[in-house]
Amino acid sequence: MPETTVVKVGLGARAYDIHVGVGAIDRAGALIAPLAGRGRVVAVSDRNVWPLHGERLTAALRAAGLGCESIVLPAGESTKSFEGLAGLLDRLLDLGVERRDLILAFGGGVIGDLAGFAAAILKRGVDYAQIPTTLLAQVDSSVGGKTAIDVRQGKNLVGAFHQPRLVIADVGLLHSLPERERRAGYAEIVKYGLIDDTPFFAQLEREHGALETLDLGRIAGWVTHSCRAKARVVEADEREQGMRELLNLGHTFGHALEAALGYDEALRHGEAVALGMAMAFRLSERLGLCRAEDRARVEAHLAAVGLPTRRAQINGLKSDAAALYALMRQDKKTRDGRPRFVLARGIGKAFPGADAPESDVLAVLS
Repeated sequence: MPETTVVKVGLGARAYDIHVGVGAIDRAGALIAPLAGRGRVVAVSDRNVWPLHGERLTAALRAAGLGCESIVLPAGESTKSFEGLAGLLDRLLDLGVERRDLILAFGGGVIGDLAGFAAAILKRGVDYAQIPTTLLAQVDSSVGGKTAIDVRQGKNLVGAFHQPRLVIADVGLLHSLPERERRAGYAEIVKYGLIDDTPFFAQLEREHGALETLDLGRIAGWVTHSCRAKARVVEADEREQGMRELLNLGHTFGHALEAALGYDEALRHGEAVALGMAMAFRLSERLGLCRAEDRARVEAHLAAVGLPTRRAQINGLKSDAAALYALMRQDKKTRDGRPRFVLARGIGKAFPGADAPESDVLAVLS
């Protein structure tokens, strides 16, 4: 069996482990068996992931004596909707899922968010586990228990906090991930360096070529480091009342950009986060909080891995600054109708809860 690195998320009675490694999926049955009260797992996946990896997952589960049924949904952000949620709940109920069963989210962030939310509200709470298959989900959305769907007014505005029982991050699955998706996921890795870990950002500046060559050893190290960073934040502020807002660096801008485009394929979530982080550093510079050299360094690194740093790089983005600002006012962190931001006093020196004059935000959005 392959070896994995274990990162613990310490939440008392709701604590769980994150297993990171190449081939970790082959240990899924042994890891999940103690969590499935009556030996039954329902895997929720999508039409991209299941044909590639479903047979391997099913074999691992059955080798541990687990029964496995699957629900395979359309791929893409549009599945993460009220309609998608209703359809998933209907199928879970038709299968007779009980509280002693385990729902297994097997896919990227869309599947993880949707399956996790369904688990949170089905019969007032069913256990679930995550096997994230994208780099973005492995370092961010699969960890921390934030589950949600998108609505007309914005991204992730309807959801619940529902911690998984287990996360298995098999970086070997990234071989089947398109290069664009790997780059998008890398944006969330960079985020941890920009928040409070300057040495990690410098390490990424030196090592980012491993993303293109798919050096799984280095990437596994980045995933482990990112998961440890997120675990510390979640342990300190599980329900995002303060410190956890740091993890939203770039997201206030990014979510507005995604909403303006209708969550279509023109902009992946990680790309929106990258552009949002560049905008956050530009706003920080404009407000006199950080040096131009730091802002330029951030933009240079994002550009070096092929991530967007200017809105002109996004095809089809026609919304003007005022329209984007209106979308930002729907953000979960908004107070009294004014968006709040995660800004930075430099690389590794981010802080949450910042207000900014509307005129400066509009200038950055322009």
